[in-house]
Amino acid sequence: MNKEEQVLMNFRDLFNKLSWLNKSKMEESLKGYKPSEVHCIEYIGQNADSNVTILAEHFYMTRSAISKITKKLMEKGYIESYQKPDNKKEIYFRLTKQGEAVSKVHEELHQEFRERDKAVFEQVTEEQYDNMLGFIEKYSRHLDAEITKLGTDLKSE
Repeated sequence: MNKEEQVLMNFRDLFNKLSWLNKSKMEESLKGYKPSEVHCIEYIGQNADSNVTILAEHFYMTRSAISKITKKLMEKGYIESYQKPDNKKEIYFRLTKQGEAVSKVHEELHQEFRERDKAVFEQVTEEQYDNMLGFIEKYSRHLDAEITKLGTDLKSE
């Protein structure tokens, strides 16, 4: 196995472990919430004037899929829609008090995860961080280019 394969396999393994650990804790603390709902709540809470198009682009989902999620979140009372006085066409979302409570629990879990993993990150040097970030940025740009090549326009789906 070459180094590229080792990196990809280890990245997948790391991602799976992290997902499993975090998912079990999230399911315990946020029982009854789907991960897509929680992450949508998180994004809306952190980004003013979120709308279906912005959410679809951020999550690499179709506008239709995001519309379904936001409709459920509104029905459950976690988000509400609004329009700007100067733009009656566009519909935006913001958190309700209920949504803010979910977002707070989610952020506390993320803080708990950071504390859990702090021992590892404290050992990483600036140079190692720079190398990792450089690799992640290059790989991300590559994946963006591959998405563009597919001609996939999430906005129109």
